[in-house]
Amino acid sequence: MITKVVWERLLAAACAAVLCGILTAGLWPFTPHPKNEVDWLENGNGIHFGAHGTILSSGAFEPVDPAGGTACSLEIGVKAGPMNQAGTLLGFYSPEQPLSFSIYQYRNGLVFEHKPGDRPWHVGAPGSGVDHVFHPGGPSFVTITANSRGAEIYLDGALVERSPLLRLSSGDFTGQLVVGTSPVGDESWSGEIRGLAIFDQELSATEVLEHYNSWSKNGRPQISGNASPVALYLFDERAGSVVHNRAGSAPDLTIPDHYMIFRHSFLEWPWKEYYPDWTYYQDILVNIGGFIPLGFVFCAYLSSVRHLRRARMITILFGFAVSLTIEILQAYIPSRGSGMTDVITNTLGTVIGAIVFQCKITYAIFSSIGIPVEH
Repeated sequence: MITKVVWERLLAAACAAVLCGILTAGLWPFTPHPKNEVDWLENGNGIHFGAHGTILSSGAFEPVDPAGGTACSLEIGVKAGPMNQAGTLLGFYSPEQPLSFSIYQYRNGLVFEHKPGDRPWHVGAPGSGVDHVFHPGGPSFVTITANSRGAEIYLDGALVERSPLLRLSSGDFTGQLVVGTSPVGDESWSGEIRGLAIFDQELSATEVLEHYNSWSKNGRPQISGNASPVALYLFDERAGSVVHNRAGSAPDLTIPDHYMIFRHSFLEWPWKEYYPDWTYYQDILVNIGGFIPLGFVFCAYLSSVRHLRRARMITILFGFAVSLTIEILQAYIPSRGSGMTDVITNTLGTVIGAIVFQCKITYAIFSSIGIPVEH
């Protein structure tokens, strides 16, 4: 049999343990300046991105055509870490247009996104996706050529997708270039980038194939005719914190000491956080389940020890306050996201925990083993 004093002490200890556990899980790694997990490849040209890594252009890409009508192309040699991850390879950021263009890995494919918030599951999103880009062997070479009529996407020199919706111009390749994550949130990407070239013109199918063959054999594109890049990053330095631009007037890339996000999300709305993937639903279940113990033990403590009349309501408000505090603080931790979805699901978990404690079955079970519970 458990005495009342022992029961009260156990409840107090359980409340403290559950609260500490939730705060630790929600705020880890407790630093606004996490280490930048970027390393040079040891056996070739390229850079490896760990769980949280990024490189940035030292300045802004300036528009070639102020009117924004010039065609454009982009080539990138890339090898994914996890084949089924979701994360942003690169994006262009400016205060006026936080995300004008980005390349996003979704499972085994790539999504090319135009303007903020585009995802393939958003109806009418002006983007295009290509499946089966990555393979366990070597890197993949991806090229996108675009103009005002749409875009063509090539994989290893071969055309794989035409998208009339993805209308790009060189004006979309302006601002600060961010590689390895999104400029506007923690969408870390893990893998290797072997080369990157940006053009202010539309490459022909012949030029795309020639560049692919040249990248594969020589580690750089064989430039012919007028196809001169405005930016060419070979990633051949193999040391240091600068990736030099080998062509054109675009800025160099720099490797900062700390992982950083240009504009971190702050209490993002649920409909902006949603994506139809099993990991999203897993996060929902984890966030609900993680706060059920809080609702249970705090409701037990407030009703049985503190004898509060509205213990369940106070517990629910406390769970909401804890979750909201965590999400606000997460806005200052680059490796965490700040959104209202977690606040809602955490509060729901608190509600479930409080209801479970106050249900008749729980009261009967506790009474049967001699635990003094006030119902």
